[in-house]
Amino acid sequence: MSRLPHATPVNADAPGAAEKLLGIVRQTVLELRPHAAEGAPIGLHSVLDRDLGLDSLARVELWSRIEREFDVRLPEALFATADTPHDLLEALRAQAGVAVERARVAVPARVAGDEQAHAPEQAQTLMQVLDWHVRRHPQRCHVRLLGDGDEAEAIGYLALQQGATAVAAGLQQRGLEAGQRVALMLPTGRDFLFGFFGILLAGGVPVPIYPPMRLSQIEDHLRRQAAILENAGASMLITVSEARLLARLLKPQVPSLREILGVAELAADGDRLRAVPRRADDLAFLQYTSGSTGQPKGVMVSHANLLANLRAMGTALRVSGEDVFVSWLPMYHDMGLIGAWFGSLYYGFELVLMSPLAFLARPARWLRAIHQYGGTLSAAPNFAYELCLSKLEARELEGLDLSRWRLVLNGAEPVNPDTLQRFAERFAAYGLSPTAVTPVYGLAEGTLGVAFPALGRGPRVDWVRREAFQASGRAQPVEPGSPDALRFVCCGQPLPGHQLRVVDEQGVELPERTEGHVQFKGPSTTAGYFANPQESARVRHGPWLDSLDLGYMAGGELYLSGRAKDLIIRGGRNIYPYDVETAVGNLPGLRKGCVAVFGSGDAASGSERLVVLAETHEQDAEARRGLRLAINRVALDLTGVPPDDIVLAPPHSVLKTSSGKIRRAASRELYERGEVGRPRRAVWRQLLRLGRAALRAQAGRLGRALGALCYAGYFWALLLGIASLTWLAVALMPRRSWCRRLVRRASRGFLHLVGVPLQVSGLGQLRLPEVRVLVANHASYLDGLVLCAVLPPSFAFVAKRELAGQFVAGRFLRRLGTCFVERFDPQRSAADAEALGAALQAGQSLVFFPEGTLSREPGLQAFRMGAFVLAARADVPLLPVALGGTRMVLRDGQWYPHRGAVRVEFCGQLLADGPEWLDAIALRDKARALLLQRLDEPDRLRLAG
Repeated sequence: MSRLPHATPVNADAPGAAEKLLGIVRQTVLELRPHAAEGAPIGLHSVLDRDLGLDSLARVELWSRIEREFDVRLPEALFATADTPHDLLEALRAQAGVAVERARVAVPARVAGDEQAHAPEQAQTLMQVLDWHVRRHPQRCHVRLLGDGDEAEAIGYLALQQGATAVAAGLQQRGLEAGQRVALMLPTGRDFLFGFFGILLAGGVPVPIYPPMRLSQIEDHLRRQAAILENAGASMLITVSEARLLARLLKPQVPSLREILGVAELAADGDRLRAVPRRADDLAFLQYTSGSTGQPKGVMVSHANLLANLRAMGTALRVSGEDVFVSWLPMYHDMGLIGAWFGSLYYGFELVLMSPLAFLARPARWLRAIHQYGGTLSAAPNFAYELCLSKLEARELEGLDLSRWRLVLNGAEPVNPDTLQRFAERFAAYGLSPTAVTPVYGLAEGTLGVAFPALGRGPRVDWVRREAFQASGRAQPVEPGSPDALRFVCCGQPLPGHQLRVVDEQGVELPERTEGHVQFKGPSTTAGYFANPQESARVRHGPWLDSLDLGYMAGGELYLSGRAKDLIIRGGRNIYPYDVETAVGNLPGLRKGCVAVFGSGDAASGSERLVVLAETHEQDAEARRGLRLAINRVALDLTGVPPDDIVLAPPHSVLKTSSGKIRRAASRELYERGEVGRPRRAVWRQLLRLGRAALRAQAGRLGRALGALCYAGYFWALLLGIASLTWLAVALMPRRSWCRRLVRRASRGFLHLVGVPLQVSGLGQLRLPEVRVLVANHASYLDGLVLCAVLPPSFAFVAKRELAGQFVAGRFLRRLGTCFVERFDPQRSAADAEALGAALQAGQSLVFFPEGTLSREPGLQAFRMGAFVLAARADVPLLPVALGGTRMVLRDGQWYPHRGAVRVEFCGQLLADGPEWLDAIALRDKARALLLQRLDEPDRLRLAG
């Protein structure tokens, strides 16, 4: 918030208006970019970003101060065109005498529903999705484009198809062949929508890249995009008319680039479209990450990937045609392109679309649009919510109604728990439900969404012990509010049909609450990066893909803790430090190879601050100011955003490893402690101290890895030894009761020897000599062993008949009195069911795993009906048993055990209301509900929709 004193509004034509304006600019630069203000002459012709370091977020603050002090409302287009204070002064003069129009309170417009609420579930490509909607409701509004004023342009499904068809015909007429890539560098608007679908209909592959924020930056911007165009092998570039002349300079750098065109030109030249057949596994588009990438990585998104992700997200978020999505997100970003546009296209809900510049110029417009159009869905990075908290005054929010906004999705950059809480608290007064605030996790390599939390719960924040987490990666819970604690936001469970895991450096899956590399797999996962097999192989681990994020799992949900490779996310843009460090290090006056670029959390903006730490011998104040300006220009050229802070430090300030690599995380800690440039110990002492710390950390990692390996060897050797002796003894013992008692003791002894404590509750319910049916969740191969260790010898297990024919397992199970059931032959299955009923009548209690199988994924799966039908017909009590912790000790598909406690809880007994099928179903549902109450795992049935 501005700290300028409130004064009488000044007319822009009045004497002193220019000085007044420059005073506002100077004060803003001094507060937000002090390194740029140090000794810098700020004049009417100073360039806002290059000379003064004012990026898009800083301009938001400058705009609000100018409007308040001059009592004007600046045109939103000025946000993209103004480069100097002189441009701002001219705009102020043009506004002289124009009355300030305050934001009008509009009545929310309810969006009419569609009689056909279902989605195109059989569609295999994005084009088939559009065809499906055109056949059913061609005139229905698909997108409302908001301009600078209050007017909105409605685009229906048929209009989208017709506009795209004209563009597609024009592309084919100019020689576009199936599978060729076409780059799309257009701002949010009708041309982008028609252009993207036109490329698809013509048989091409769209490559959306972000347009320049300001037209004055076109030349620099195009130079940064050349690497992406070359990697994609783009044959054509569709862009705005202002960029076409300069874009022609790219042709020598991009040999594949033949044409640079506009949408209107293509549509005018179009004739008849030639249909191009497309399949589900064909590329839908290439998604390049924004920012400086060094080696561009274009994520290959197929139509199958895209539709699988849309369907999974729709199931998780329970979207329907009645929803309304209000978005200002850029169309070149996956959250805006897929989450907003393609999500609305697939499910048929209305998309209210505004320019990112409109939001940055006036954040209140976003909330006003949600109010006016009855928005139920919207998404943004964390910085956008912070912007609404810090820049919007109460008068701008008068009459605002956010009561229909049911999902406030926060993603695309690190989520700040304070932002979540403060946004919910402030806008509760305007009808926003506190449970609507929803942090989510996704990335381009997963198409978009990867993990979403349960709906209606609100944000969940995990407080963990700082020392334990930083030392060993163990997320040990502490009481909320603990002063020495770290906080991590829950991103939820993997989408239906998708899986998440956390692994160590060797790819071994880690137990819950242990930090490691987050990996994912599922039908939305990309096949890799376009024309970049090395990077594709680096992140691919069998069916799993490495997200390059760090995190841990707890209760089956993901908590992100950081990012690998020191990636910086600044205002939703990815910045890779190495590129900036190399370029800055080449500047004369700086020590080459002694530059560290890192992100530092900024509580004020809710985003990350881009910090450049560079070593220099220079002491002269004027020369140091010149170095800062040069660093600012280089960083701006490479990343599109100026640094938030530039620190010129004496030699040996940038920390390095013993091999000379920049230690960005350690340098960031030094910066955040304010210790950069302070006198230090002798170099040999520093090296010795750093070496000791590195050795301790490495020794700790090696020790933990060696300990885990030794434990796994001990676990399996002990299991093999005890199992062999137990099998032999069971084979020789004459009485079944003796066999069961021996197995019980052997199981308890094994768990004790491998350090797996048993926590049992409710066992007293088994003391009555009553026949009953037990049903337990099935999470691990240890489940049977655990139940053998706990249950009295009067219980018999029910197992699949395939095991009966095995020499080792079958003989052992038969000696224990196991009952076998056929799963595939109906006749044999019915006979087995009769045998189970007879066993109950004879006084034999039975144990079932009604899920029938197990999975590495957390969650209670669907139940088979056998146990419940049997209990209902025999009129015997059914006792659910909750097994917790076994999945953590030994997960399916991961033969690497971990130490951990196992919990066995016997829930209350249940009785069926009668012997009928519906009574058995009701009994099943009661048992599931009881187990879900006691398990720290999700309901897989609910996740599956």
